[in-house]
Amino acid sequence: MAENKLLRMDNVGIVVESLDDAISFFEEIGLKLEGRATVEGEWAGRVTGLGSQCVEIAMMVTPDGYSRLELSRFLNPATSSDHRTAPVNALGYLRVMFTVEDLDEMVSRLTKYGAQLVGEVVQYEDSYRLCYIRGTEGLLIGLAEQLGNK
Repeated sequence: MAENKLLRMDNVGIVVESLDDAISFFEEIGLKLEGRATVEGEWAGRVTGLGSQCVEIAMMVTPDGYSRLELSRFLNPATSSDHRTAPVNALGYLRVMFTVEDLDEMVSRLTKYGAQLVGEVVQYEDSYRLCYIRGTEGLLIGLAEQLGNK
């Protein structure tokens, strides 16, 4: 019997209140809008288990073309809970980490979008400078700057 192999990770999904604000925020980080559409009908609800639904989605892609974020805004049914402000040690999916060229410059730019540092910028050995920020809508985002081999 042939081995069933994983091919790739396709995307990470994030539910937001404002698709426009989220798109602008992730564009500022450096992702590009790949496409935007409204998905509706009972066929989509069969996948999510929500029944008939209407969701506006935007697919954002990283500059290397390998990683994607699917931003979703539920028009129907309404969102049912909110864990955007959960602390970093909460159970479940929590954050997305991006490697950036200049951490200080990126944090400075994102604060113009209301982003705030969660703790502080720290250095891990001679490898990385890292921080967590709360971005648009309180989303937890990790940023890392690789040191040395730039």
